[in-house]
Amino acid sequence: MTTATCMIVDDEPLSRDVLRKYIREIRGLEIVAECPDAFEATHSLSLNRVDILFLDIHMPGLSGISFARSLTASPLIIFTTAYPEYAVEGFELNALDYLVKPYSFERFLTAVNRALEKLQENGHKGEPPRKMMVKADKKLYSVEFSTMLFIEGLGDYIRIHLEDKKLVVHDTIKNFLGYLPESNFMRIHKSYVVNLDKIGFVEGNQVHLGAEVLPVSPNHREELLARFAST
Repeated sequence: MTTATCMIVDDEPLSRDVLRKYIREIRGLEIVAECPDAFEATHSLSLNRVDILFLDIHMPGLSGISFARSLTASPLIIFTTAYPEYAVEGFELNALDYLVKPYSFERFLTAVNRALEKLQENGHKGEPPRKMMVKADKKLYSVEFSTMLFIEGLGDYIRIHLEDKKLVVHDTIKNFLGYLPESNFMRIHKSYVVNLDKIGFVEGNQVHLGAEVLPVSPNHREELLARFAST
């Protein structure tokens, strides 16, 4: 996995502590600088390559919004703030995400996975990502896409069916689908996303993956047959 470099810019020591703890939980992220204000951040940016900028908004001297506007070659920006009313302005600056304090590790992980996917698209060339990080059972798992059989929607949760285990994750099936390689995964039903490489055969409105049998919605069947035939 290619390492993505991060910078924390926040005047609150406790907020920096939370971010530092969260970042250290994720392999593939490296903190290159921690700055209490925008002026120090400007200097650090001149010395370091930064892929992801975790940026507070309310800071002494120069706000995070003003600092973001001043950047010419900007890293991916994830705003971290206690003020949700600035969200629209933040997104107008093409911020990748907007985390409102106090945010959970799960919410942080969603933002980071989006950032890593964007970095892969924008310039971290080479082989496409083979894995992603998910949190389940109070543990952080590095999950290879190739080991996923299918994903089952459970309302505000999903169950990831892997070759050797099942993981229940706090996420929606619609949101999680956005992190999966589009060439390998497809939604076949409102409650199921399947790894096309794991399908044994399609019969009627069902797909068979070994001992598992999943339903296929009529509106997904034609696309499924076309994509399955081309795998």
